[in-house]
Amino acid sequence: MSFFANHMLVALPALQDAHFARAVALICQHDEDGAMGVVINRPSEYTFGELLDQMHITLRDERLRDHRVLAGGPVHPERGFVLHDGPGGWDSSLEIGEGLHVTTSRDVLEAMAAGEGPEHATLALGCAGWGKGQLERELTEHSWLTVPADPQLIFDTPLDARWQAAAGRIGVDMMHVASHSGRA
Repeated sequence: MSFFANHMLVALPALQDAHFARAVALICQHDEDGAMGVVINRPSEYTFGELLDQMHITLRDERLRDHRVLAGGPVHPERGFVLHDGPGGWDSSLEIGEGLHVTTSRDVLEAMAAGEGPEHATLALGCAGWGKGQLERELTEHSWLTVPADPQLIFDTPLDARWQAAAGRIGVDMMHVASHSGRA
């Protein structure tokens, strides 16, 4: 069995689910029991500063105040998932791939607010989850492309350009992909 942690899923145009149409999801964990990922190209209604205010965390690094928090997926929308580079070392971190982590503990947010967090980081509320065999089934139904994770795309590419840019990493131009699939 092939597992897709440290890969991005790029929704094909035929995928019409409201949560995932034109989505790019970074797969953080994938094993025989299912998969968990974070959508990396959907803005939430919150900025980093607004979220920290709600959590009563003082923001000392004003450069982060207006950074948009992502809508990471429909599962646990009240929970924060920080995607970041550098070493882990936070209370609750999972290494996704070499130098790429997801952290769900408050300590990383406090460090970021103080200007002492990871060099590159993005915060998402919620995640995406797939039960046992669900992701594999969706891949055979031609719902997703799989692309190796790319920190530059995750941290530096504008949100509205990530869907096309992710597909472009493997030479696919989404403007030329049909919005339906079939079998001959």
